[in-house]
Amino acid sequence: MSYDKEKRNEMQADLAKWQEKVDKMLSKKKERKDVFISSGANEINRLYTPLDVPSEYKEKIGLPGEYPYTRGPQSNMYRGKLWTMRMYAGFSTAEESNKRYKYLLENGSSGLSVAFDLPTQIGYDSDHEMSEGEVGKVGVAIDSLADMEILFDNIPLEQVSTSMTINSPASILLAMYMAVGEKQGVSPEKLRGTIQNDILKEYAARGTYIFPVQPSMRLITNIFEFCSAKIPQWNTISISGYHIREAGSTAVDEIAFTFADGMAYVKAAIKAGMDVDSFAGRLSFFLNAHNDLFEEVAKFRAARRLWAYIMKEYFKAKDPRSWMFRTHSQTAGSMLTAQQVENNVVRVCIQALAAVLGGTQSLHTNSKDEALALPSEGSVRTALRTQQILGYETGVADTVDPLAGSYYIEALTEKIYNEAWEKIQKIEEMGGAERAIELGYIQNEIQKAAYQWQMDVESGKRVIVGVNKFQVEEPEPTGLLRVDLSVQKAQIAKLDALKKKRDGIAVANRLEELRQAAKGDGNMMPYIINAVKAYATEGEICGVLREEWGEYVAAVTL
Repeated sequence: MSYDKEKRNEMQADLAKWQEKVDKMLSKKKERKDVFISSGANEINRLYTPLDVPSEYKEKIGLPGEYPYTRGPQSNMYRGKLWTMRMYAGFSTAEESNKRYKYLLENGSSGLSVAFDLPTQIGYDSDHEMSEGEVGKVGVAIDSLADMEILFDNIPLEQVSTSMTINSPASILLAMYMAVGEKQGVSPEKLRGTIQNDILKEYAARGTYIFPVQPSMRLITNIFEFCSAKIPQWNTISISGYHIREAGSTAVDEIAFTFADGMAYVKAAIKAGMDVDSFAGRLSFFLNAHNDLFEEVAKFRAARRLWAYIMKEYFKAKDPRSWMFRTHSQTAGSMLTAQQVENNVVRVCIQALAAVLGGTQSLHTNSKDEALALPSEGSVRTALRTQQILGYETGVADTVDPLAGSYYIEALTEKIYNEAWEKIQKIEEMGGAERAIELGYIQNEIQKAAYQWQMDVESGKRVIVGVNKFQVEEPEPTGLLRVDLSVQKAQIAKLDALKKKRDGIAVANRLEELRQAAKGDGNMMPYIINAVKAYATEGEICGVLREEWGEYVAAVTL
């Protein structure tokens, strides 16, 4: 959108006259608020005009499928193929979760997304004392390859794309998935999916870390190297802004801190001797789809343009695939309310619409009852149907980047881009994301934003329908899905049976080989795969690495 000087001057004069009329009107009748603020703490102007839109169309907006990818990574986007409808699920035992996965696939889900329980996420078996009361609660319990075999029983891995939300022990769960594929006769080249594998955001925002930073980064770069050679269709990391936003960050900080982490991973891989174009094309991201419709659309668009710039100009990647920002997204769990849960259906629909209008490649929609318990089958079906209605009934997928050219959207895209890049540069001046986390900078910024949000809700400055306004008396909820404590007993019994049945000498040998590998600096993946195939448990593998590498101790932030 290019305007000559004369036209811009004319617009500015017209705008000044309009503003005079508005000021006169407001002297008699005030607006609803003194200041309008977006969900991401951006102040919203009363009006947006061509004067707010970047004039460098080609450099900043461009065409879909072409640098800087503001309008989307593919030329025809959803006209060719709808986004992957990937429902996040996992609870109780592998048997129960397997039933839920089959239910989702039968109802039209086009990809699976595995939620693991807390012990699995932090490398403990179900029989460990730290696992007491947590087995199967927030995801499925996976102790060994035997559980993974049950989890994907009769689910053809060559036909589905699987995402696994696992970080510190990501290498172990990936090894298990590969072993299941091998048992199904599926070669590694045909496996498609993603492991989250994003440890830096765990240190900053979520907390399911195990090892110190340097050995954790070693595992991540080992996975990059291994997968680029062995599993070419696998996304080796899902650099997650989702959990940063869920912890309370603004939209700008979600992008800034996520990309600072992404830059740290790229630098670590380059330092390990990898060429940037050998792995950058398999990097993926995971963003939050929050409540503020227009800000979220602008956030996705700004993110694509900013990552393209970082990879092309900062890291000098040559392959256009290395410049592309690919993202899964999930509706904002933190925005679900326990009050008036039916309202959550509306919230999820709007959040999903924002992700689609923003050009996500993959989407999970939360279920209405997740603020109270694990989702029931009925609420999961409604969440999936929300995506299907958006894709097949609304027309929002029929043209590429339909909100492009909106004065507001383009101005907000530019604003988020500039503010996020400014924060990234500040982090780089500190020494990068790892150093910023050590200093507590990222944690403090998230905490400040979360505190401000809560204060705004408690004061009534920010309205949450059903929570601080429009409340009603409600009966106690019924029919919620709860995981019984007997799940832990059943899981421990399976573990005991496995340990009696497996070849103990082979397990001990594979674990000792793993120990020696951990002392060196070679790629750990082959040793982890061998241990997994011998049916060494996740807890045993992590136990060896804990003994050799130690555990991460979080810095205290004020």
